[in-house]
Amino acid sequence: MRVYLDHNASAPLLQPARDAIVAALGVFGNPSSVHTEGRTARSIVAKARSEVAALAGAEGEAVVFTSGATEAASTCLTPHWMRDGQSLLFPRLAVIDTDHPCIREGGRFAFADVTRLPVRSDGTLRLDALDAWLAAGSPGLMAFCEANSETGVVQPTEAIVERCRTAGAVVVCDSVQAAGRMPLEALRRGADAMILSAHKIGGPKGIGAFILGSPTMRPAPLLTGGAQETRQRAGTEAVPLIAGFGAAAGAVRDEAARPADLLAMRQQLETGLLALAPEFIVLGAEAPRLPQTVMIHHPALRAETAQIAMDLAGFAVSAGSACSSGKIGGSTVLEAMARGGAAIDPSQGGIRVSFGRETGAAEIDRFLAAFASFWARQAGAALVRQVA
Repeated sequence: MRVYLDHNASAPLLQPARDAIVAALGVFGNPSSVHTEGRTARSIVAKARSEVAALAGAEGEAVVFTSGATEAASTCLTPHWMRDGQSLLFPRLAVIDTDHPCIREGGRFAFADVTRLPVRSDGTLRLDALDAWLAAGSPGLMAFCEANSETGVVQPTEAIVERCRTAGAVVVCDSVQAAGRMPLEALRRGADAMILSAHKIGGPKGIGAFILGSPTMRPAPLLTGGAQETRQRAGTEAVPLIAGFGAAAGAVRDEAARPADLLAMRQQLETGLLALAPEFIVLGAEAPRLPQTVMIHHPALRAETAQIAMDLAGFAVSAGSACSSGKIGGSTVLEAMARGGAAIDPSQGGIRVSFGRETGAAEIDRFLAAFASFWARQAGAALVRQVA
């Protein structure tokens, strides 16, 4: 039986989400219609909106549904915002050099107006670089991923938001990987928007959201037309996907406060891998990290080789962000960490193992046994090459 250890790419669909999707498929009314069928659909959307908002400690009215986190990022990462109905222009954007591409590429900002802030060797933001950017010009927009999708490294959200608020900068927090795995604090700390994705928490693909920190502060819409989503995102709502998102949010809402079992499996995995070869490096080990993410690096091992071997052995793991698969070149996350002083070879990549509460300690043991067998073959092949 295969073992799925790539939850950061996409988590398995939770049963409550599946049930909600199936039930909503039978509701054919348009949520914008005033008749009974329309009101039925609208009530499903409203319930899901409240469930998603609860993940971030927000009110349902603050949630704007999108087709996914990428669309949410493209909406929020714009120079054009509105405050109390008045237009605001933010001429520059700062992101973190290890951010997911939907943040790192700058959204609707011109390339020349985007600053990629460096990280330290552990993958956390250099706060002195943020301070310098904030002091270098007029108020701008700061966007960052709260938890890194590859390494699981968690950024100092409170310090970032506090600095930006003091300087008058807008703050957009991508909490896609953090949701359901740790408490979400960005909106409570004063961020202007938070980005979420359904399929990372056990909901369906094709639906995401951004949550506004204040009803008076909002980005200019990306999709215009109808009045859906309080005119923040035109287009008829995808009721079944929204229903699934809400059900998944409700199912994982309390899990972030119970990380002990996930942390135990993370320790089990790291201990087993380091026992195979002390030369393995757990990326971001000295930084706060998600409780269910481990990325390992070895200077003599190409990540793609290990990924293929594990797949053939029945284990789904990753060699980096799923959004980067198929590209030629090293991980931008590892490259940024190397520039920050990490003693790694980015061209070799890293193996990411990410799991969930459906994963058990026995499955981690099975993975370690399979990886040990692979590693022994690698060592044997290296010895043969040396003799030859």
